[in-house]
Amino acid sequence: HGKPLPQLPHSWDYSLNCSLWQENSVSVKRFAFSKLSEVPGECFLLFTLILLMFLASLMGNSVITLAIWTNPALHTPMYFFLTNLSLLEIGYTCSVVPKMLQSLVSKARGISRVGCATQMFFFSFLGITECCLLAAMAFDRYMAICVPLHYATRMGHGVCAQLAMVSWGLGCIVGLLQTTFIFSLDFCGPCEIDHFFCDLLPILALACGDTYKNEAVIFVAAVLCISSPFLLIIASYGRILAAVLVMHSPEGRHKALSTCSSNLLVVTLFYGSGSVTYLRPKSGHSPGADKLLALFYTAVTSMLNPIIYTLRNKEVKAALWRTLGRRKILTIYR
Repeated sequence: HGKPLPQLPHSWDYSLNCSLWQENSVSVKRFAFSKLSEVPGECFLLFTLILLMFLASLMGNSVITLAIWTNPALHTPMYFFLTNLSLLEIGYTCSVVPKMLQSLVSKARGISRVGCATQMFFFSFLGITECCLLAAMAFDRYMAICVPLHYATRMGHGVCAQLAMVSWGLGCIVGLLQTTFIFSLDFCGPCEIDHFFCDLLPILALACGDTYKNEAVIFVAAVLCISSPFLLIIASYGRILAAVLVMHSPEGRHKALSTCSSNLLVVTLFYGSGSVTYLRPKSGHSPGADKLLALFYTAVTSMLNPIIYTLRNKEVKAALWRTLGRRKILTIYR
């Protein structure tokens, strides 16, 4: 590209093999994540905290999936989507958190270009899928509360399976297109990613030349894939609220609101952090705030979701107790 090759500092850790040059052009083939903290004590504290959240997320989502799977009473559309959401959260955290933990306690903070692209794909794929699944869950609650007489026929197993397939399929397509679009660019260096995983904007910041079109595409994809499901969620819960306000039975109002409150809280946590990250102007971005938000929606929300759905749902709590009690009896018997 006619650019001089950057001089690597003497303190460079060559074990990372960050930059390789090909055909007289700069082509970064390996990246390195920036440190979350330069203080060893803080790194250990962060490692312990994130590890505990990661294990809590894996255990909570796995137990909820097992409880729903083993209790026929929970084989309904609402819990079908909750199972999909729990499986998604497991994949979501596993795509980001293990590498983050390694970077906190190891000097080997590098990741290959292929590995970075793979991580970005799964992060984008599962993030977009979660947006769509939350919209499907909101639509399910709308049908159950606002159109109860037609709920059983309109939200059958086939319809629920189709909604789930569309959610996963759309997430896969958008994630693949986004990743391919970004990694078709050349990366001039430096190779250090100012983040703890291969997120879209920090990787794009390392690309050569003008990336305005790429940033515009990311923004449009965020608007379509984040804002559109969010508007559907708002419309669904708006109709639900209007229907609840005209109910004559206080018990009916309480039951309707209790079934929606968990979904609304999860939507608020997920969309709040995601929208601030991807829909605010470029001038409003700061590396520290972006890392904090990313840590929130990759580790904290995945840990909180099982707690939210368990504490605010009597059916799930009862199913968990039955499942755990059954496992305990089988263990004692063996």
